[in-house]
Amino acid sequence: MTTSSPPSGPLPHLVPARVVTARNAVAVVFGLNGLAVASWFARVPAARQALDLSAGRLGLLLLAMSGGAVLALTTAGALAHRWGTGPVVQAGTLLVATGLVIVGTGIGVMHFVPVVAVGLFTLGYGSGTCDVAMNVEGAAVERLLGRTVMPRFHAAWSIGTVTGAGLGAAASRTGVPMVAHLSVIAVVVLTGTLIAVRSFLAAEGIDATAVIEDTPGRSGVLAAWLEPRTLLIGLLVLVVAFTEGTANDWLALGFVDGYKVSDATGATVFGLFVAAMTTGRTVGTIALDRWGRVRVLLGTMLLAAAGAGVAVLAGSLPLALAGVVLWGLGASLGFPVGMSAAADEESRAAARVSVVAVLGYTAFLAGPPLVGFLGNNYGVLRALLIVPVLLIPALALVPAARPPAHPVPA
Repeated sequence: MTTSSPPSGPLPHLVPARVVTARNAVAVVFGLNGLAVASWFARVPAARQALDLSAGRLGLLLLAMSGGAVLALTTAGALAHRWGTGPVVQAGTLLVATGLVIVGTGIGVMHFVPVVAVGLFTLGYGSGTCDVAMNVEGAAVERLLGRTVMPRFHAAWSIGTVTGAGLGAAASRTGVPMVAHLSVIAVVVLTGTLIAVRSFLAAEGIDATAVIEDTPGRSGVLAAWLEPRTLLIGLLVLVVAFTEGTANDWLALGFVDGYKVSDATGATVFGLFVAAMTTGRTVGTIALDRWGRVRVLLGTMLLAAAGAGVAVLAGSLPLALAGVVLWGLGASLGFPVGMSAAADEESRAAARVSVVAVLGYTAFLAGPPLVGFLGNNYGVLRALLIVPVLLIPALALVPAARPPAHPVPA
């Protein structure tokens, strides 16, 4: 994730209408990326059944996508700096589309796990690459506009996930073959992104990376790894990322196994979760402005812990669905607020956000195999109790997100 602050120095002159056009284009790219990712997550129960996988083996398979996404973090920033955000978003989305087609073919046609793993790695690497580049573009647009718009981009991503979950549930319910479903999504996502990127800032000769770079020279990343506050924020983001990622990977399957619902209903449950997250991100800025980071994070993390517990232990489907809504609302703000906290001091923001992002994305590596192992031993639904088990002690980390009264020493 990339965050930014209002302009503090001379910025390139650009007609406001053109910046607004770029803003809309970035929102479209965010939404299409969310659509692609959620389309896969919605079909996880069907994939497990088609490939006849245990929870443990499915966890290892999901690790392929997480590994690709984390690896992308190590390269995407440098690629965006060298080639520009537009070409990197286009290349990343091409990988996303290719990965979706490979996954659909591996599951629906070949029934061959190694092919699916290759497809998921490709999907993860492409999505992670696009994630970094579109956030850089979004941060540049935000600086040029001189007002906060980044939460709207992430809300667009969440709207894309709701759409993807809904279409996935419909495809499962009506028996649409997975290869057909994911291939159509791939074409829509790739086509829409290629069109939207034409309206990025580069169309006006503006380099997005130059707009958000305030301190050229040494990155300061190594020094940031030694800062206690940065590391505490990173651990906090790791836990809240795990809270969100576990639901993305396992919630639909947990309800299919634990509440004996259909694959289509499982996908609908996942859609309910991402819809609640979208709502939380849309209205969350009001709560943050009124009560501040610490109170909001404490409240939302407790809400997510309670919601996950209710979703697992309710015993009845309606009450469990209420728990899913609470879980989604509670998980909505942790990651973006943690990134904002890492960026409190503008001159060190890039280095600190980089460290926090690496720690946060570790959750996507550890999550799938951990929940898969627990699922093998206790069932997938019961395994989801790991979420409140980790969230409750992580509340002690929340004070680290408080804005410093004085600049944090470099």
